[in-house]
Amino acid sequence: MSEALHDAVKIGIVSISDRASSGVYEDKGLPALQDWLTRALHNPITFESRLIPDEQDGISATLIELVNAGCCLVLTTGGTGPALRDVTPEATLAVAHKEMPGFGEQMRQISLKFVPTAILSRQVAVVRDQSLIINLPGQPKAIAETLEGLKDADGKQMVPGIFAAVPYCVDLIGGPYMETRDEVCKAFRPKNAVRAKTTTV
Repeated sequence: MSEALHDAVKIGIVSISDRASSGVYEDKGLPALQDWLTRALHNPITFESRLIPDEQDGISATLIELVNAGCCLVLTTGGTGPALRDVTPEATLAVAHKEMPGFGEQMRQISLKFVPTAILSRQVAVVRDQSLIINLPGQPKAIAETLEGLKDADGKQMVPGIFAAVPYCVDLIGGPYMETRDEVCKAFRPKNAVRAKTTTV
């Protein structure tokens, strides 16, 4: 299917780190997010990328800026633990119109399969206007695990990733129709919400 037949989407990706934003080390969050989303979606994507420090007001302002710029989805990485400088959840909740607690609950369930310290994660997800904002873990491996879910050796889904619910959520808040590549992450929609596929000869 041609990409031209899919809705164009604008996605905000935000890496939140004092040290990466000041050049102490290379940021790995933004490349990981961009790579995964490019593999997971059929849609042509325009990325709005930001690398910013752990400052609550600055994080909130960045989220508002990306929503106002027309991003239907904003994914953040970093700053969600219990450390004093970890303020991403507070900054995200401060701009929320609706909280979506199921995303954070599922991310912690997935991460708990790997490390007991997953209970220290405080990721949240919210809706602001017609945008879905989700806090993700900071490590590229954990980002992929929480988005994609857990599969067995044969590739069969054992635990659904959070991204399976993202396209339908974006539908419900008035965003573009996002179509996933099933081999990466199969989106779930009720039958009456599935758009008929258009084929080209």
